[in-house]
Amino acid sequence: MGQETINNLFFIGATLIAISVMLSPVSSRLGVPILLVFLVVGMMAGVDGIGGIHFDDFSLAYIISNLALAIILLDGGMRTRVASFKVALWPALSLATIGVALTTLLTGLLAQWLFDLTLLQGLLIGAIVGSTDAAVVFSLLKGRSINERVGATLEIESGSNDPMAVFLTVTLISLLSTLGQEHTAWMLVWNFFKHFSVGIGLGFGGGWLLWQLINHTQLDEGLYSILAISGGLIIYAISTDLGGSGILSIYLTGLILGNNPTRGKHAILNVLDGMTWMSQIGMFLILGLLLTPSSLNDIIIPGLVLAFGMIFFARPISVWISLAPFKHFSKRQRWFISWVGLRGAVPIILAVFPMMAGLPNAQLYFNIAFFVVLVSLIVQGTSLNFASKLAKVELPPKPEPISRAGVEIYPKSEWEIFVYKLGPQKWCIGEPLKKLEMPDETRVIALFRENSLLHPKGSTELEVDDTLCVLGMPKHLNLLSELFSQPPESKSSQDPTRFLGDFFIDPEIKLADLAPLYAFELDEENINWRVHELITSIVGDSPVKGDQFKWKSLRWIVAEAEDHQIKSVGIQLPK
Repeated sequence: MGQETINNLFFIGATLIAISVMLSPVSSRLGVPILLVFLVVGMMAGVDGIGGIHFDDFSLAYIISNLALAIILLDGGMRTRVASFKVALWPALSLATIGVALTTLLTGLLAQWLFDLTLLQGLLIGAIVGSTDAAVVFSLLKGRSINERVGATLEIESGSNDPMAVFLTVTLISLLSTLGQEHTAWMLVWNFFKHFSVGIGLGFGGGWLLWQLINHTQLDEGLYSILAISGGLIIYAISTDLGGSGILSIYLTGLILGNNPTRGKHAILNVLDGMTWMSQIGMFLILGLLLTPSSLNDIIIPGLVLAFGMIFFARPISVWISLAPFKHFSKRQRWFISWVGLRGAVPIILAVFPMMAGLPNAQLYFNIAFFVVLVSLIVQGTSLNFASKLAKVELPPKPEPISRAGVEIYPKSEWEIFVYKLGPQKWCIGEPLKKLEMPDETRVIALFRENSLLHPKGSTELEVDDTLCVLGMPKHLNLLSELFSQPPESKSSQDPTRFLGDFFIDPEIKLADLAPLYAFELDEENINWRVHELITSIVGDSPVKGDQFKWKSLRWIVAEAEDHQIKSVGIQLPK
């Protein structure tokens, strides 16, 4: 490879990445997923687009895509809170296993009929497109205020369902490659057990060892992120080599690092944020370059039927069956979870497997997977805002600091600096700092007024547009934000206050005291109940903010919850 070729490669690659970044604001204006923009840029640069680049190296695309996916899942694991598992672990695992298997079966049967394939070939297509994509879900839910139970279920499902799809895909490819040979059920059960047990064991074990290594090694700040990423990739590679799920291993490794006091955690997260964006851009650009859009002409009609069949039938049926044992999901929440079963890079990566194995119809599988991903991103991705409002799972925007940064006071430090700008509506305007009821262990360490630094004292009175720098920990974030920050303006026409109720009551109030006020009658079963007992009887023992249901003509809403303990309940009257 000559110097000119290398320069052209650098120029083309950097240009495509720059174009993708510059076009990213278009996604928010048009309401389309940003990853779809990256995919379209790759397609436009490809052989059928204006770029005319001929790229058909499936092996290279497979390597790059797996590397990118591993980094995305490491970042996703670090940003997933273990507290979410209390309300979402078992529903998410049910979706990640039973749900994927059911989606594979239903989609596979439809694919067999539409494309005149054998049963195994149809099921292979179902397995390839059967999983919800972590990169897309993490990207679309990032920054959204979604009901914790629903959001956590979707994040954990998308981070843990790829192993099931990989197992089914590899198993079906093996069956198709060795048709006529004997395959025992015991062999399939053993492979399934090994795939998941090795992935889980190395994820937790390797993640713990990596966490210990990071905390007991003194490095320059910038090197901790390199150690975390390289360690995660080592665990991923070992797990895959041993027949386990590398994808599951690196996600669990991120979970260990993100939920324990980790040296240099803020630096690791900052670097991972940029690396994740780079991985998403690179992965979708490469996958876009692989596609020849003109090759989709022959499958447009059956492809649309398959895609819509999966979106409107296979995914909802699998979700409703998988969540049947979990009564605390409302109908609206189940429909929303069904709708957010977006397909992304993983189906396209899995579609490369048959090509590398040399299976007949491998190009057809790839084209079908790509078409289903395009339809999913366009139809489901662009309608996510509408779906979340219709399902009533999107909460009013939370007040947040304008920026936050970690402070390495000591190794494994959890301290951060939160920056707030005071709006004119805040009650603390005109009050001295000494009258603020701030959480314990927090301090205002700097105050900026008209771009000038003031030394804050107890007698310093706050003014509109003051910028405060507050030292605290993540556990203080909600209280500090309520005190100093304005919630972002909601784009919804719905009154955010009424969303949580017209009136707010104490969860310890007895229903018998409310019955005459709101004109409802009680049964013998609930005549002695308190409000919180009514709520937990319907939504379960781990209520979260935004949980709601209709009872006795009123809508009851968990307006505030802390550590799954109800602090305030909203009552919404009939319109």
